[in-house]
Amino acid sequence: MNSHVAAQWSAWRQRLSALRNIPPVLGIVWASGPWIVTAGIALRIISALIPVAVMWVAKLIVDTLVATLASPGKPPEGIWMLVAIEFGLAGLGMTLGRMIDYLDARLADQFTLEISLRIMDHAAKLDLACFEDPAFYDKLERARVQATDRIGMLNGIGRLLQQTVTLASLSAGVIAFSPWLFAVLVVCVVPAFIGESHFAFLGYSLAHSLTPVRRELDYLRVLGTSREAAKEVKIFGLSGHLRERYAALTRDLIARNRQLLTRRLKWGSLLALLSSAGYYGAYAFLVLQTAQGRLTLGELTFLAGALAGSSSQIQNIFSTFSSIADQALFLTDLHEFFRVQPRIQSKVNALPAPRPIRDGFEFRDVCFHYPGSSRLVLNRLNFRIEPGERVAVVGENGQGKTTLVKLIARLYEPTSGAILLDGVDLREYSVEDLHREIGIIFQDFMRYDMTARANIAVGRIEDSANDALLWQAAFKSRADEIIARLPNEFEQMLGRRFEGGVDLSGGEWQKFALARAYLRDVQVLVLDEPTAALDAAAEYEVFRRFSELTRGRMAILISHRFSTVRMSDRIIVLEGGNIREQGTHHQLVARGGRYARLFEMQAANYR
Repeated sequence: MNSHVAAQWSAWRQRLSALRNIPPVLGIVWASGPWIVTAGIALRIISALIPVAVMWVAKLIVDTLVATLASPGKPPEGIWMLVAIEFGLAGLGMTLGRMIDYLDARLADQFTLEISLRIMDHAAKLDLACFEDPAFYDKLERARVQATDRIGMLNGIGRLLQQTVTLASLSAGVIAFSPWLFAVLVVCVVPAFIGESHFAFLGYSLAHSLTPVRRELDYLRVLGTSREAAKEVKIFGLSGHLRERYAALTRDLIARNRQLLTRRLKWGSLLALLSSAGYYGAYAFLVLQTAQGRLTLGELTFLAGALAGSSSQIQNIFSTFSSIADQALFLTDLHEFFRVQPRIQSKVNALPAPRPIRDGFEFRDVCFHYPGSSRLVLNRLNFRIEPGERVAVVGENGQGKTTLVKLIARLYEPTSGAILLDGVDLREYSVEDLHREIGIIFQDFMRYDMTARANIAVGRIEDSANDALLWQAAFKSRADEIIARLPNEFEQMLGRRFEGGVDLSGGEWQKFALARAYLRDVQVLVLDEPTAALDAAAEYEVFRRFSELTRGRMAILISHRFSTVRMSDRIIVLEGGNIREQGTHHQLVARGGRYARLFEMQAANYR
């Protein structure tokens, strides 16, 4: 029993401490639209005072009518004025309600835009390692949801303000008549508030624990319906397996939700009856006082309305506050996301990247392992890349070829050792400036569901309107031939995500990826398996142009096709995280080592 009480107390402390998440979000709300927030607060305060004003006018109408019942005749003097005032107040209340709804909708749109942009901006600053961590993806997914799902909390804060002002005005009359009567209302509502808060917290805990499950459900849904997976799903007959896995996960999720909802229904109903008992007990007391002549009918009307309104507002305030507190728990995920800071970032007064590069790159005893793994991908790696040199890096999968490129671009940092550029540690340079001097196309390049223009222009977005440069980059990668065949040329939508889009083959997509690398006009050009999806003729033409375009630049080529690396000035063979051998193609073949054996194995396939 003691452990259960301790757990409950801990849950309440967590809930209350989560309220600290609200002020920063309110800062974002204010930044989203200061005038909207100001206008909304003013209108809510005015709207909150209308109920008590309407009830007071109703009291005057009832008392005026009762005074004339003894001698019925023409309507009493001033009665129509009172009716007109009540009508005006009711109309004002409805108008203000619609204006508040309008401002809430405007604020919701602005808040969604503001917080979504902040999430995108923050995600752009984070290390690549974050995006390769499943736990971070869960955090990112929950943070992304906050961009839209916390709109209800913002409306709740506005309602809480309005309900508080309304309660203060309504309860003043009840307290003036009997403070004890008001106290009974509060005491009877508290258990319902505690119960609702408890089950809302359990709902948050359940939703938090189910984030990985929901991610898997989304993935299964994509696998079962996407064009990319359709071929293998059909060939391997996976649809039944995917369907059953999806159904099993969903049934388990539904069962856990249903269990919580059943408990909430049972206890919520009992506690709601207790709240109703408190109100009707107080109402019966007012009826008794009226029957004994201590209250007029007008006073009964006013106090009964104030009592009902106070009871309703107390419940609403507790419920709204509970909802806000529990919504604030979800904000914990958002704030945790914003607290994640990049380890790789520019120092204060960081150096600009050298222009031109004079001494090149040097790896000194570089070791690297990925986060969460102790296996060294690179182990005390030492080598240089000279300015203007074209270097090919070959080796079997998992030997660290792509990792080496990520380190040069400072997408990762060495676990130990150092990488120098012109004799200066890469960590001394501005990250953003360094990236502007390096153009990389990875083997898992992006296929942007955008126009042909945008697919090239993402390489240097400031040149998106410069057709001459875009055509030049397309020519270098042979994407110009594809663009010329498209119905709308540069303005043609690519991909099947949007209406009117034209899909491309893997090789055609790869040419667009190469084009954006050429558009950058950088000092260091890195191509990671740049011709993996190209046919032999296209591959030959790309590398013929590549040889010309890289003249005078540092170029790093990663490829499994040894026929494409022969034009390099130097070939580095990686094995076990270190350099097994290096030299020109002819030198390595003559040496008869690892490279020669791998080359011979590939050459044999063409005989």
